[in-house]
Amino acid sequence: MISGAVVEALQRYVPRDNIHLQEPMAGHTTFRIGGPADCFVQLENEEQLRKVRRYLGLAGVPFFVLGNGSNLLVDDAGYKGVVLQIGQKMSQITIQGCHIIAKAGATLRQVANAALEHGLTGFEFAAGIPGTVGGGVVMNAGAYGGEMSQVVSQVCVVSREGELMELDNDTMEFAYRHSVIRGSAFTVTEVTFRLERGDREAIRAKMEELAQRRREKQPLEYPSAGSTFKRPEGHFAGKLIMEAGFAGYQTGGARVSEKHCGFVINTGSATSQDVKKLISEIQERVKEQFRVDLEPEVVFLG
Repeated sequence: MISGAVVEALQRYVPRDNIHLQEPMAGHTTFRIGGPADCFVQLENEEQLRKVRRYLGLAGVPFFVLGNGSNLLVDDAGYKGVVLQIGQKMSQITIQGCHIIAKAGATLRQVANAALEHGLTGFEFAAGIPGTVGGGVVMNAGAYGGEMSQVVSQVCVVSREGELMELDNDTMEFAYRHSVIRGSAFTVTEVTFRLERGDREAIRAKMEELAQRRREKQPLEYPSAGSTFKRPEGHFAGKLIMEAGFAGYQTGGARVSEKHCGFVINTGSATSQDVKKLISEIQERVKEQFRVDLEPEVVFLG
């Protein structure tokens, strides 16, 4: 449990209305799974983030930075610490020529729509990725041949000590579903994307085409965390899972989607334990049959 002294300290940096105790995390993840966080703080700007991070570090209070929760599985028992949400309260978007400057809490869809509105092409691939700018950059999110690494110009972050820093594309060390920030103490606050001038109707048509492909091939009608596993070198996770006989396989309320076997979905009553058990079973059988290690793309919290 978070002490009253910690809550009192947090109120020096963020409005009291932005601090929520025992906040159910199921409402903050696309999996719709997860018990309560001891303390849930909605941040509004970089200054609040800097001060809160510095305080929590000095006080030794565990914390987790949350975006849209689109790649996250929270334990049924919740999280014993402080969740710092960088969401809609930090989602401003600015256009400067062919550059889009977006706060980390803006969704990738919002950035894609802004690009469309201003006739900028290069971001169409990200329109359907259900994450925020911050989370997307940290994991170098991608789809349909596009990745964040192709369009990111500059990333602003806050360090462990609460200092603001700027990283360029090379410094980010982008790789498949990875950047230098993943697993580090940095927190993304703002990203500058470099795009190109394009035809609005062509951009709109591309976004609609990709949206239709998603609807046809992905189980968007169910809560999930997107692709459950990273793509193993030389293979496709979904194909291996299907060939291992897991299409439609269910553990509790968690099921492998028949539409796309790379997705573990919440049928409505799944617990984190259901999902973890199903992931473990998939990994064991795929390893046994194909000698391939499947690495979860989902982040586990709790």
